[in-house]
Amino acid sequence: MNAVRGRFAARTVRVKAPGKVNVSLNVGPLRPDGYHSVASVYLAVSLYEEVAATSTENGGISVSISPDSALDLDGVDIPLDERNLAYRAAAIMADVSEKPTGVHLEITKRVPVAGGMGGGSADAAATLLACDALWNSGLSREELAHLAAELGADVPFSLLGGTAVGLGVGDELSPALAKAQMDWVLVCADYGLSTPEVFRTLDRLREAEGVTAQEPSAVDPKILQALRSGDPDALSRVLVNDLQRASIDLAPQLRDVIGMGESCGALAGLVSGSGPTIALLAHSPESADGLAEELRHLGHNALAVHGPVPGARIISDTLL
Repeated sequence: MNAVRGRFAARTVRVKAPGKVNVSLNVGPLRPDGYHSVASVYLAVSLYEEVAATSTENGGISVSISPDSALDLDGVDIPLDERNLAYRAAAIMADVSEKPTGVHLEITKRVPVAGGMGGGSADAAATLLACDALWNSGLSREELAHLAAELGADVPFSLLGGTAVGLGVGDELSPALAKAQMDWVLVCADYGLSTPEVFRTLDRLREAEGVTAQEPSAVDPKILQALRSGDPDALSRVLVNDLQRASIDLAPQLRDVIGMGESCGALAGLVSGSGPTIALLAHSPESADGLAEELRHLGHNALAVHGPVPGARIISDTLL
C-alpha cells in the first residue's frame, strides 16, 4: 500500500525479543490459587522471536506465522486467535492506547514452540513494544512491564532481557549484575511439553514421595556469583531445575540427551524451564560451536547460543 496524502498510510514496526534459559529454577508447593511460587535466575539468550506489527485500516487484530520461521512447524498447533499471547498483547495495547488502528501481526518463530524457553512470551513482549510504537502510546518500560505481567510470568523478562532473579510466580523481577557472556548449546526436541502438565507431574511425584516443598524465597548466591564472574566451571556445579524430574518423567529420553551432551564435552546440562529443550553449558564460544556440530552429526537439532542479551528491541519502523 502506498502512502497517499489525506488517506490511511500503513506502517510496520518490527521488534525482536529473546528466548530464555532458566539457569536455576526452584519451585514451591501448589498454592490455593493454582499457581506455584518460584525462585529462578533467568538468562536471555541469542535466539530471537520477531514480530512485525502492521497497521490496518479495518479494525481488529490478525495473526500469521512467517514462512521465514526457522522451525519445522509441520503439525505444530499455534493458535492465531485470542488464545495466542501476541494477539492478547495487541488487544491490551489497543485498550490503553488513545488512537489504535487495526493491526496485523506476522510472527517469525525461532524459539522452540512449547520448549520451555518462553517463545510465546517473547512474541507477547515484542508485540507490546511494537504496538506501543505503532500507535504512539508513549508508555514507559515500567508501564509496559506492568501490562506484560498480566499476560504471563515470562513476558516481563523478555521485555527486560539480560539476567534477572524472578520471584513470586516469576514475574517479580530484579535485574542481576551478570554481564559476562556464557555459552550454551540448545538441543531442541521435535515435540512440546505442556507447562501446566509438567507442574502437575511435579506435584504428583512429590505427593507420592511424601515430600513437602518449601516456599522459595531466594536464589543460590553462588549462581549469581558464577554468572557475574563469567566462570562456567563454577556455574556448572550449581545449575538446578526442580521441574527437570517431572519433564523427564513425561519424556524419559531427555535424560539420555543430557548424558549425551555431557559425554560430548558439555560442562553440565539441564532441562530449560518446563522443557523439553535441553540447555548444555559450554566452556567457550568455540567449544559451544564444536559441541553443537557433534550433536547435529548424532542426529539432534542443536544450536549454539550465548547470553545474556538485551530484551525486546525495535529493529525497524517503516511507512508502507
